[in-house]
Amino acid sequence: MTEIPVPTSPTSEQRTSRGSIQADPLTVDELRRLAAEGTIDTVVVAITDHMGRLQGKRLGVQFFLEDVMDHGSECCSYLLAVDVDMDTVDGYEVSSWETGYGDMVMKPDLETLRLLPWQPGSAMVNCDLLTTTGAEVAPSPRQILKRQLARLAEHGLSAHVGTELEFITFDSSYEEAFASKYTEVTPSNQYNVDYSLLGTARVEPLLRDIRNSMAGAGLFVEGAKGECNFGQHEITFRYQPALKACDDHAVYKNGAKEIAAQHGKSITFMAKYDQKEGSSCHIHLSFRSAEGDMVMAGGRENGFSTLMEQFIAGQLACIEDFTYFFAPNINSYKRFVEGSFAPTAVAWGFDNRTCAFRVVGSGPSLRVECRVGGADLNPYLATAALIAAGLHGIEKGLELPAITEGNAYTAGASRLPTTLQGARDRLEGSQIAEDAFGDYVVRHYVHAADIELEAYNATVTDWERLRGFERL
Repeated sequence: MTEIPVPTSPTSEQRTSRGSIQADPLTVDELRRLAAEGTIDTVVVAITDHMGRLQGKRLGVQFFLEDVMDHGSECCSYLLAVDVDMDTVDGYEVSSWETGYGDMVMKPDLETLRLLPWQPGSAMVNCDLLTTTGAEVAPSPRQILKRQLARLAEHGLSAHVGTELEFITFDSSYEEAFASKYTEVTPSNQYNVDYSLLGTARVEPLLRDIRNSMAGAGLFVEGAKGECNFGQHEITFRYQPALKACDDHAVYKNGAKEIAAQHGKSITFMAKYDQKEGSSCHIHLSFRSAEGDMVMAGGRENGFSTLMEQFIAGQLACIEDFTYFFAPNINSYKRFVEGSFAPTAVAWGFDNRTCAFRVVGSGPSLRVECRVGGADLNPYLATAALIAAGLHGIEKGLELPAITEGNAYTAGASRLPTTLQGARDRLEGSQIAEDAFGDYVVRHYVHAADIELEAYNATVTDWERLRGFERL
């Protein structure tokens, strides 16, 4: 009889390599040991800004352990009050010239400690954003999600989330792409590779490195597949408690870009890179009881519980007001093309990819997939919006609207906002959003939309020059 080897915990060398072993969360004691061995010398302390980007510092590991781990590290409050170019802009309450652009505190959440296998000698921790007096910074995306999770806990519920994030890979480096103003870039595939094993093999060295690196950072990798647009791919990860899922999403999105750069390639998470299919971020969400029991399935029609019916009804009632949180940029709305697998109708259906909300699974696996979001969304804000919408349906006892059978694109359902201006106006005027998030948070993100709109409206595009230079 062949003896079956007993699994053992990964060694320090394995834990810091780019192999496929899934790492457990990194404990403080293990970090101390790895630091003493000289294996880890750097700790990245990171927050996620209002645009969904990781920001922060790289600290010496001993400084982190002795000074930062328990007390936090300061950062400028302008991190939540800048545009995409990191330029300061007027009008934010959280930070301004009038307030002196003072400090916030990045407070490490030690449960998020992880290795970064793609960065030698590095570990990382996600942080909460606090004021210097210890209060939560209200517009911080992580704090917004934590407040919705606290509301959910008051109902004896918790949320589990899985995000499916698409991207396009290019054989051009980021430096080459920048030098050409992103106009002369070569997709890593020259044809549709949706489910194609041959086509995806062309990019497998990069995709494998991303998958294995993320496993080493503690993410549970499910798999990778090709998508429709040239060079478009998707890597998926197992569902997690909502906060961890969003932390992992932010780490993965940033890490994938870093790893692509190491391969001399580049990745974009734009919602709509060109006129072909856009890149989405579908979010699967389910509620559980405080004891961890499934609560979506039940004895009502469709195998739903009353809570599931109210949850879906809340999504449909809120999605037009909350669209900004799934589509925060001018470019986001170019993805909403009928017949493109991006939803436009405020509708729900069973395993129906034409609907904004697709119900999948049955019994214990019953869940709702929100298909509205693009790859450019902020995972904390989008997940917070889904939870808030579900709570709205539960607290108001909303009735489930009729299911959409067949093609939702041609159904008579309401339509999502088709422009950032429209989504911004719905958010600003939403009593539901104000009740869920508070007027301070709503004002912050309405202003973020205004900054994006002002920048776009002031820009003369290549399309305008091509169209009008000679012929108009």
